Amino acid sequence: MALISADRDRFPNTPWQLVETRHEAGQAGTLETLFALGNGHLGIRGAHWAMNDADLPGSFINGLHEIWDIKHAENAFGFARTGQRIIYIPDANNFTVMIDGEALSLAESEVIDYHRSVDFSTGIYECRISWQCRSGAVVSTTERRAVGFASRGSLGISLEVAADREVSLDVTSTMSNRQDAPVEDHSEHDPRRAGRHAGRVLLPLRLDGGDGSLRLSWEAAESKQRVGVAVDHWTSPCHQPFDTQVDQDESSVRYVLAANPDEPFRLEKSVSYAAGPAVQDDDIDAAEVAETGLRAVQDIFDESVAHYRDYWATSDIVVDGPAELQQAIRWNLFQLAQATARADVAGIPAKGVTGSGYEGHYFWDQEVYILPYLTYTNPVAARQVLEYRHGILPDAQIRAKELSVDGALFPWRTINGLEASAYYAAGTAQFHIAAAIAFATNRYLWATGDDSFREGLGADLLIETARMWISLGFFGKDGLFHIHGVTGPDEYTAVVNDNLYTNVMARFNLRTAVALEHANITQEERQLWAAAANLMHLPFDDRMQVHSQDNDFMTLEPWDWTTPRSKYPLLLHFHPLVIYRHQVLKQADTVLAMFLQWQDFSAEEKQRAFDFYDPITTGDSTLSACVQGIMAAEVGYGDEALKHFTNAAFIDLDDTHGNTIDGVHIASTGGVWSSLVCGFAGLRDQGPLPLFDPRLPADWKGLDFHFRIRGRLLHVQLAPGAITLAVQDGAALDIDVRGETYTVGNDRVTVELAPIAEPEPTLFPSGPPTASIPMVLSR
Repeated sequence: MALISADRDRFPNTPWQLVETRHEAGQAGTLETLFALGNGHLGIRGAHWAMNDADLPGSFINGLHEIWDIKHAENAFGFARTGQRIIYIPDANNFTVMIDGEALSLAESEVIDYHRSVDFSTGIYECRISWQCRSGAVVSTTERRAVGFASRGSLGISLEVAADREVSLDVTSTMSNRQDAPVEDHSEHDPRRAGRHAGRVLLPLRLDGGDGSLRLSWEAAESKQRVGVAVDHWTSPCHQPFDTQVDQDESSVRYVLAANPDEPFRLEKSVSYAAGPAVQDDDIDAAEVAETGLRAVQDIFDESVAHYRDYWATSDIVVDGPAELQQAIRWNLFQLAQATARADVAGIPAKGVTGSGYEGHYFWDQEVYILPYLTYTNPVAARQVLEYRHGILPDAQIRAKELSVDGALFPWRTINGLEASAYYAAGTAQFHIAAAIAFATNRYLWATGDDSFREGLGADLLIETARMWISLGFFGKDGLFHIHGVTGPDEYTAVVNDNLYTNVMARFNLRTAVALEHANITQEERQLWAAAANLMHLPFDDRMQVHSQDNDFMTLEPWDWTTPRSKYPLLLHFHPLVIYRHQVLKQADTVLAMFLQWQDFSAEEKQRAFDFYDPITTGDSTLSACVQGIMAAEVGYGDEALKHFTNAAFIDLDDTHGNTIDGVHIASTGGVWSSLVCGFAGLRDQGPLPLFDPRLPADWKGLDFHFRIRGRLLHVQLAPGAITLAVQDGAALDIDVRGETYTVGNDRVTVELAPIAEPEPTLFPSGPPTASIPMVLSR
């Protein structure tokens, strides 16, 4: 079901904004996600104060969560014991506006004109509505909001009301504790969605208010995490509040006045949140800490404008191609900024701070899909994510012992460092998260040359993950190193032996650790790691002449591709055991391994793998389309590459997976960045030199972007038949373009590119029935 791209009258194609020109009932939840604001720490969903049909309005702070004891139907040793779920923090984005006794409502009032937008260039949300009131007055309301960046706990909201005649105006500004409001729990029907707690979660610690100000704080019942809120109001013309009410579920400030048509009423609401270690001590008042963060609303707007001015100067990606793609690309880049800019030393939730999907957990998404973007655009932030991983290293070492391995075993999904995945087959068994962390660590070191990180935190991550692999795997009777009982990225094939992706990435992890010059590695360890890496078993099917996803994948029964489209995603309609015994993929697995470890496979091996696996990949995971597109570009399938990329770019804008309501798929937005830079521009890293092998789509006239590498800012411009490179800040850099080395400095270097013919597809006589597969790729 397309949303944005299917209704360009309602959602016009604007390159720097997402705009909605009329309100329609029934899609409020998805639009709350698409119009959300955030900075990586604080997130505000894009609900409107006049939307009576709001689905999941609310606000979040990254890492603020509640815990509970997981109740397994049948327990076993080592199962995850503690559930974790992000909390809806008390939400400031609430008003009621009454004109001459009529409460303005999109559902019940007459709307003359409607226009709302989120501006990517400034980070400011705006909604303007003209109303025909029952009293005869024509009234316009304008709400604007922005989150802070220098002051990352700040939110600024302004509401202006103007009328064409004198009216009786009654405005109430509310702070709502939505966490404890009854909401339907959809998690039993869809495991991708967040559940709800049964009892009260936020227990009040302080509830004070007066003269238009609120000072409030709460503590989570089980995790004991605290959040403080300070709210101040300012009006023009100046009016004293008619009433201030304070309660644990809803606190409000109300203004009642006669509004003059010559002077619009303006209400500004400055909000500051405080959470985290700074407010955890009993003798610290979280509301007082929040108060120190209060800013003038205009200052918060100015912070947002300044942040995005700097951000887009080096992070914009310009496509000279279809206009609708440019808007989608910028929306995805905007979401990456909103999910990461001020996360600081914390993980990046799978939904950022735009929703509660996946319980607010951190997965391998951040290392494989988000950290490439961060490493090359904001390396300081990339380091901070890796510092978060290092911070939970002690818990990972304890978890490793629990599962009878050495070193560190990082949790598949977590917030606080403990494993929170109750279903081990698609959770704990995904040991490959260890290699993802090692891979992201090595990429950061390669791209930045950060020697202090290499010698300290980075070395710890590489060494402890290598120790895990060497104890998890074993040398078999065939003399090869095997890793059994794991699940790869494709969660439709679980708990297998020698998953190719896992083995390839473990080999990388071991070799990277061997190359470290570090006193904490013994000579015996170094020799053992090298032997395991060199003798790593990589399953290969001689009959099909293609790498097998695991030892037994080629023996599985093919999936019935006449399965109706309504039965996708398969995980919502079939028991896992049904899916596991069939040859069907949730997402790219072997193909992803060949992208990340590009040096290890020949062009022919990559093409044969893509030809075999792409048709049997359902795309049920939002992590898949970007990878499929990158590899389609590399093997020379231009049309397929563009189709997969377009799919990725519109995953949330068109709600193609049906769960955008729960938040933006941040890993997919990172995949959009990688699709452009690694797919169409052909960047490959962690080799001797940065390498470009461009594959510009046939109907694109250009692709233009910057990225940071080794202390330089590199500008890359693609045109049909040419790539132009220039270092805009920093010393000259050697770059490989299709096998030739060029020294690039401040002067532009243009390399002519010979056209690449699309190869003939590999024929698999008994391979997947591509013609009968449902149109999953266009989702």
